Amino acid sequence: MKRDAQINALNSTERWDMIIIGGGATGLGSALDAASRGFKTLCIERIDFSKGTSSRSTKLIHGGVRYLEQGNFNMVKHALQERWFLLKNAPSATQKIPFILPVYSWWRYFYYGLGLMLYDFLSGKFSIGKTRFLNRKAVIQKIPTIRQQSLKGGIKYFDGQFDDSQISMALARTAISKGATVINHLAADTFTYDQGKITGVMVKDMLSGKTYTLKCKVIINATGVFADELMKKDDHTHKNMVSPSQGIHIVVDKKHYNSDKALLIPKTTDGRILFAVPWHQKVVIGTTDVKTHDIAIEPKATNEEIRFVIDNFNRYTNQQLTLADIKSVFAGLRPLVKMKNIQSTADLVRDHSIAVSESGMITITGGKWTTYRKMARDAVNKALRTSELPFRRCKTRTIKLIFLVKQSQENSKLLHPDFPYTEADVRHAVQMEMACTLEDVLARRIRLLFLDVNVALEIAPKAGVIMQNELGKDDVWFQDQIKAFSQLAQNYLPDNI
Repeated sequence: MKRDAQINALNSTERWDMIIIGGGATGLGSALDAASRGFKTLCIERIDFSKGTSSRSTKLIHGGVRYLEQGNFNMVKHALQERWFLLKNAPSATQKIPFILPVYSWWRYFYYGLGLMLYDFLSGKFSIGKTRFLNRKAVIQKIPTIRQQSLKGGIKYFDGQFDDSQISMALARTAISKGATVINHLAADTFTYDQGKITGVMVKDMLSGKTYTLKCKVIINATGVFADELMKKDDHTHKNMVSPSQGIHIVVDKKHYNSDKALLIPKTTDGRILFAVPWHQKVVIGTTDVKTHDIAIEPKATNEEIRFVIDNFNRYTNQQLTLADIKSVFAGLRPLVKMKNIQSTADLVRDHSIAVSESGMITITGGKWTTYRKMARDAVNKALRTSELPFRRCKTRTIKLIFLVKQSQENSKLLHPDFPYTEADVRHAVQMEMACTLEDVLARRIRLLFLDVNVALEIAPKAGVIMQNELGKDDVWFQDQIKAFSQLAQNYLPDNI
């Protein structure tokens, strides 16, 4: 994946079949889908791949246990099928993980147990593990830090786990292997038209400042919470269809939750569920669901949300977390689709929605990571049916995602003694994964910003020097990168730490 080579394709391509705007899970998935069907495809992302919501998930591949209570069995069933496809197509970067749901009353023991058995039943032939009832002793054995007072037992079930940004890079890499052109730090500016129909888009390279006018047969808007912003560029009378919801996660050391099993807290104080998931030798705890009107590129967790996660986790364990225990906190925005007579975003359906504007632009929003492949399929199908392109069937059910085997790192120095990341990882990110900024590397190619903010800040100068040499940049670039990353990192710590 060489960015220069991808940029060169902009000059050598007279007209694209499909231009996809947005480099998150849905956009990259759509690029892979379209390219694998044989269409000349371009996917552009104005900042970096999975910069937004797609890098800020709970790191789970799941059907959605909570949706069972809502009675949305069809959505759960489809998501469980997609869970199986993702685990199958990316075996080196995904895994199934056991969850323990502790229960403190006998009626909940059977209520939740039967619910999770239904969850397993809905997966059918795509099941990845049987649901089991556990007695009190077994729960304590599997999660030693669990609150034992009044504990009756628990239920064990299975879901999938992944590294969201890593899968995003694999999608980009695989799309390119199928003939797509995929470029980060390339922003859509204005559209071009012929008799009211979109015929192309003007884009700007955010690194060089150069602009390009690109022609195409159809455009897919896969920009998530920014979908309305792009739709208004196409039609200034457009009324918002996205109702964004903010969800946050905190990251702590494993000593606060020393188990290889994930924890499902079935009922928080606001009626949601909460997860504690082992991830990269840390523990990710979340999430919240708070309606917001502030659609920011870099959303920030509020102290109220952080306190909510800590308090609800502490109710179920004997390890009482405090703000000082947080290594990182990250916030993401869910692009939920507006529905009438719904007051709380927690009640909005997490399924996706597709809209076609009068100009012919296809917009897809909603959904979740697990169903990215189905969302991409539906978006591309709609694009084909509303354009002059011929219909060809989706092939992504059986396409294996490509993960590069990194060169030997025996002689490469660790960036920090507490983490496995090396100087070679930084070079690899620049040379093979289109990393252009310090943030690209430390937030998404390696996940240090999400794992330990202070460590990320500590090694930033070292990583910056490596990038400076690889990219041939001057000292002004280096200083600008350090300053920008230092400012960004403050969003990943509670205010009073």
